Amino acid sequence: MSAGSLCPAINAEFRGLAQRGRVLAEYVWIGGTGLDLRSKTKVLDAAPASVDDLPIWNYDGSSTGQAPGHDSEVLLKPVRIFADPFRGGENILVLCETFQPLDDGSMRPLEIATNHKTWGVHGSNSRAAAREIFENPKVAEAKPWYGIEQEYTLFEADKITPLGWPKGGFPGPQGPYYCSAGTENSFGRDIMEAHLQACLFAGVKIAGTNGEVMPGQWEYQVGPCEGLEAGDHMIVSRYIMQRVCEKYNVVVSFHPKPIPHGDWNGAGCHTNYSTAEMRDAASTFEYTATAGEFAGKPLKGGLAKIVQAIERLGAKHAEHIAVYGKHNELRLTGKHETASIATFKYGVANRGASIRIPRETFHQGYGYFEDRRPASNMDPYAVTAKIAKTTILNE
Repeated sequence: MSAGSLCPAINAEFRGLAQRGRVLAEYVWIGGTGLDLRSKTKVLDAAPASVDDLPIWNYDGSSTGQAPGHDSEVLLKPVRIFADPFRGGENILVLCETFQPLDDGSMRPLEIATNHKTWGVHGSNSRAAAREIFENPKVAEAKPWYGIEQEYTLFEADKITPLGWPKGGFPGPQGPYYCSAGTENSFGRDIMEAHLQACLFAGVKIAGTNGEVMPGQWEYQVGPCEGLEAGDHMIVSRYIMQRVCEKYNVVVSFHPKPIPHGDWNGAGCHTNYSTAEMRDAASTFEYTATAGEFAGKPLKGGLAKIVQAIERLGAKHAEHIAVYGKHNELRLTGKHETASIATFKYGVANRGASIRIPRETFHQGYGYFEDRRPASNMDPYAVTAKIAKTTILNE
């Protein structure tokens, strides 16, 4: 028995019933903490041909921490459709933006928090702000691609004990768990496999998955995605993960340091990034680095564009840290494959740096780089837009 499915065998009987041509649309949105994902079902008379065919809906924002009780309606505007891996058939998941209705009948993107600038997650409509960045002609022309590595930790229903850990105790030290096999090393593989298959069915651009360094911890990758698409696919992948864990009566945590004491890795959301010019083997762009291991060296091509972008990121290190996730200071300590939150450095194949340039990119002279600073609970819209704004617009 699980909390999410009291009797799977009986539930299966009802799932097999015909829907008589009607379609179930599960509207999904980001709740008041910026980390909680909410959803509710709308029954449609037919499958929509596009997202534009879906109606704007509303919900009680006072129950999600996004509106006061005396003016509680928040509007849901559909922005992207995915296949529903839980109901199957023509049923769909509908990712939505949140809007505040105005007295004149118009609406504006929901903005409820003042503290989001200090830690990057909140219950406001961060997709709207990201959309403005990605619709900038200069950003659109640059064609920014993202590949996001989502680390997560699986816990027993008590929210205290990671999968595979003895209750009230600790497992053996890190070492045998990363990309491991065997019942003594790998904990939660069924959830990883179910999530992978569900994302593939849904149309999420999931690219891979692996066991992580800490026991009970896993990672999956989403991308490459261009612009706003990266945040959309990441949010839906997280929603699918929560729904899968619900069926197994397991709790998924995106906290960047789920076990704060001892020799245990944290959880990040490393963000791989490139623009068209960084990926261009024929680029003739030239740049002389001013810092880091390439300081004073004239560079050319995609690698030159990459180093220029990295130096722009370094100049705004504090601004980026501010939107890279809550409690990230617990993770970015200079240990466990991280750089200190107080410093910025980059290097080739260096997983102890803020930014890693893959060795293949260095040898080819073009490709992408990895920003290793974002926490596992980061807002993907805030992070992807901030990277584009800094590296492309130089703002």
